[in-house]
Amino acid sequence: MSESTISTKVWNIAGILNDAGVSNQDYLEQITFLLFMKMVDENSKVPEYVRWQNTNALQFPDTCQWDTLKSLSGDELRAYYENMLSILSKQHGMIGEIYRNAQNKIQTPLHLRKVILMIDSINWGSLEADVKGEVYESLLEKIAQDTKSGAGQYFTPRALIKTIVKCVNPTVGKKITDPCCGSGGFLLSAKDYIEQQAKKQKRSFTGEQVRKLQFGTFYGTEIVPGTYRLCLMNLLLHGIGTFGGQSPINWADSLATVPGAEQLTDFVLTNPPFGKKSSTTVEKEIVDKETGEKTIKLIKEREVYSRPDFIATTTNKQLNFVQHIKSLLKVGGTAAVVLPDNVLFEGGAGETIRKNLLDTCDLHTILRLPTGIFYAQGVKANVLFFERKPASEQKQTKEVWIYDYRTNIKHTLKQNPLSENDLVDFVNCYQPEDRRKRIETYNAESNPEGRWRKFSYDEIIARDKTSLDITWIKSGSDNEDLSLAELLSNIQSKSDNIAAAVAQLQALLANIEED
Repeated sequence: MSESTISTKVWNIAGILNDAGVSNQDYLEQITFLLFMKMVDENSKVPEYVRWQNTNALQFPDTCQWDTLKSLSGDELRAYYENMLSILSKQHGMIGEIYRNAQNKIQTPLHLRKVILMIDSINWGSLEADVKGEVYESLLEKIAQDTKSGAGQYFTPRALIKTIVKCVNPTVGKKITDPCCGSGGFLLSAKDYIEQQAKKQKRSFTGEQVRKLQFGTFYGTEIVPGTYRLCLMNLLLHGIGTFGGQSPINWADSLATVPGAEQLTDFVLTNPPFGKKSSTTVEKEIVDKETGEKTIKLIKEREVYSRPDFIATTTNKQLNFVQHIKSLLKVGGTAAVVLPDNVLFEGGAGETIRKNLLDTCDLHTILRLPTGIFYAQGVKANVLFFERKPASEQKQTKEVWIYDYRTNIKHTLKQNPLSENDLVDFVNCYQPEDRRKRIETYNAESNPEGRWRKFSYDEIIARDKTSLDITWIKSGSDNEDLSLAELLSNIQSKSDNIAAAVAQLQALLANIEED
């Protein structure tokens, strides 16, 4: 059975469950629960010598058996399934992590039985890891398209991820971390890249290297419980970790603690969640001054992370992630991080953090991204590539190379989605194998529209607020085809530049009047 056939078969059940009131995201979570049960059952029935490494000790309790589950129906089925979820949530290792606080969202036994029989009809153990992984990835992408639920916030375009991984060029034996890993896209792309490079070079991994790839290379943190669960299963299906082992992913707030020596990493590849302010929703008792009546309301409180390793204190979580990522890197370690425009130009703490980054790291590359590539509309983002350097009195950044893949570039999720081919020129300009071979395509006289240009440290420092928000290509019509949502996002992201916002509105009105 082909990957596309399996994906279609699995996804078709979502339509049935939507009619039963189960959201797409809840559906995928239930698929995760049931898929894991079926795979463990399959593994228990094969000869011990072909079982997955370290899973021969993995045994579900007698009250959690797949054969029993698929034989039941009606209320008896629902009760048995809910009891399984409760028991498995109390197990150790990745079992307990996957089923932590698990709940049955498929309340109609008939629908639950249809999903179970669909899962049972596929022999998952006979599928290659890459096929199982691609099936799951296709489901994740479909869920990300459900923008009303906000699911797309953790789904970075795979073409962008693959391009970033090509540029940083990770190798076997190095530690790779994503401090806000979502569904695990960066980690899985890095694993695939390392394996594909070995095939191209016609070399085989040693037993130690294989073990290292499975257990000692990929790490991450995810704060959203449901997304954390999806990530664990995604990693398992791609051969990272084992069902009975400890999780390589932490369920936690990355920004809450200073990384210890054992957490330092060679590579940080990440796309922190969109949004500028860090906040936590808490219950607060409100007392009416006149009546004395007490009510409970949900209040959002801003989080301020006061960490000794941070150079500045701010409620802007994007700026906090920049500081955290720097702390995660070993000396000589490389980071590639997707960040919104405000990180490039914001004053106050933003300026302080940018100056520190330029002085203590080699911030060598910025890729300016167009709108229309993320499921959140109107997002203007960039990829910052930097390398942590040892302490020195010398300024570590000598020059910043900027590739403008935004000006006069139009992408949409459906009609013109971003592809790897769109970024081939950037990769060629980046020179992953040897950055000393870089050559500008910009020339003030012969090619002013060149997208690849370098700026010296002194040129950057001389800019107002040490702004890295740099453009030089003449724009045809930046606001052409902008949706209202994108326009509002632009205004919000540059709220400290009212003049720019007014200009955008005026341009939009002019276009309307011309029509």
